[in-house]
Amino acid sequence: MTASNTATRGPSIGIDIGGTGIKGGIVDLEEGKVKGNCLRLATPQPANPDTVGDVVARIVDELVAGNEDLDRTSTVGVTFPGIVQHGFSRSTANVDKAFLNFDINTYFTERLRRPVAVINDADAAGLAEARCGAGEGTNGTVLVITLGTGIGSALIYDGKLVPNAELGHLSIDGFDAEIKASAVARERDRLTWKQYSVRLQRYFSELEFIFSPELIIVGGGISERTDEYLPLLTLRTPITPAKLRNEAGIVGAALQAASTP
Repeated sequence: MTASNTATRGPSIGIDIGGTGIKGGIVDLEEGKVKGNCLRLATPQPANPDTVGDVVARIVDELVAGNEDLDRTSTVGVTFPGIVQHGFSRSTANVDKAFLNFDINTYFTERLRRPVAVINDADAAGLAEARCGAGEGTNGTVLVITLGTGIGSALIYDGKLVPNAELGHLSIDGFDAEIKASAVARERDRLTWKQYSVRLQRYFSELEFIFSPELIIVGGGISERTDEYLPLLTLRTPITPAKLRNEAGIVGAALQAASTP
């Protein structure tokens, strides 16, 4: 990582809000890694701003307690499982509808009484992978694609995020790509890895044609099985598994917060 990508004023806190769990950790911005253990609590139900805010505040308080490297000026990055535009949450697939068109950045800044930056969860993971994971040192366009329940994506250019690139919704043969090419689709349709690779080939070829990327990084739980399908793909673009795994969202959120004015 380079100093131009992040602030150098000390560690930052990253919080990753998911549909079932909320986890957080202290991130060394120079190393791009979580220091110590992550904390994880269940996502409250209903997952509205007040209940989620309580859990996030509890995690931040526990991380700060007894840590001399953190103070009131330490930044907090928060991922959100939906579109984030100019600090507002614009979609609510896995949380309460109260988050729709909600000023989420201001809310968490006031709730935590700290400098906060909120970022889409897939964007956070992609930013972390591009800057200090599998894409570290790669200039130009990097695509980070996560294969899971759907298809998450992040578009990075020269280490900078182009936010809210919903590339799982590209139309492939008349369907959203994630309907046919997600990890869940493989399980649902009982595809062999060879059969699944045919769908991935179609999807990644389309991405390659549109963006001409320098690198494609594949994340999600299925990235642990890339030896089953990546060798079956024929692309001119290098394609590689993600490195940061479950900590990518935390790291990416912290990087975003530290680099936000």
